[in-house]
Amino acid sequence: MDNKSIKKLLEKVKKGELTIEKALQKFKDMPYKDLGFAKVDIHRTVRCGFPEVIFCAGKTPAQVLKIASHIVENGSDLLATHANKEIFKRISQKYKHARYNDIARTIVIKRTRYKKKKGLILIITAGTSDIPVAEEAKETAEIMGNNVKVLYDVGVAGIHRLLKNKKDISAARVIIVVAGMEGALASVVGGMIDRPVVGVPTSVGYGTSFSGVTPLFAMLNSCAANVAVVNIDNGFGAAYVASLINNTK
Repeated sequence: MDNKSIKKLLEKVKKGELTIEKALQKFKDMPYKDLGFAKVDIHRTVRCGFPEVIFCAGKTPAQVLKIASHIVENGSDLLATHANKEIFKRISQKYKHARYNDIARTIVIKRTRYKKKKGLILIITAGTSDIPVAEEAKETAEIMGNNVKVLYDVGVAGIHRLLKNKKDISAARVIIVVAGMEGALASVVGGMIDRPVVGVPTSVGYGTSFSGVTPLFAMLNSCAANVAVVNIDNGFGAAYVASLINNTK
């Protein structure tokens, strides 16, 4: 739906020919932008509260730039994940205010201001090797308007490091636990608090971690009932869910 169509819709509301509820429904059902190689859901913010996010893996820099341009020019924030430096170079040539986190492999262009959510999302990693996935979660949670704090390298191999930070853990409304190897940290944290814990298994570990399958199974089998789990290395998904929880009144 273009600007002309939107104006006509608003005029009908003003004249009483269309109710606000029906107008909102039409906004929610707005079409996507068909680029041939991609169909950009430029109205996802209306339906879901946050714009479409670009998963860059498998896409060329030119494709990512074209998708990004439609998102940004629609007035939306941009978040691109699994982006390499070549993709960032193409985007930053057009959008000078684009920001790249080379650890998280994310590109962010901030266009809108969200009202800061009151609750705190705490992101915890078992080890330093889990930080890239945690940073993806951090970038996602922050662009969605959350207060975010990180606590890195406090895994069960040195459990005293975790226990020393019990005050921060208790203060969080939602906790994201990022862990590879055997993935035990999510259960430990879940057993300490009465808050939701989103477990993120990572592909970090030796052979029998099976590139994240072992920590995934461990988190899915957690005896802590407040632990929910996203897919392997999915920091973005964990932060999205955590943000929705944090936004629930």
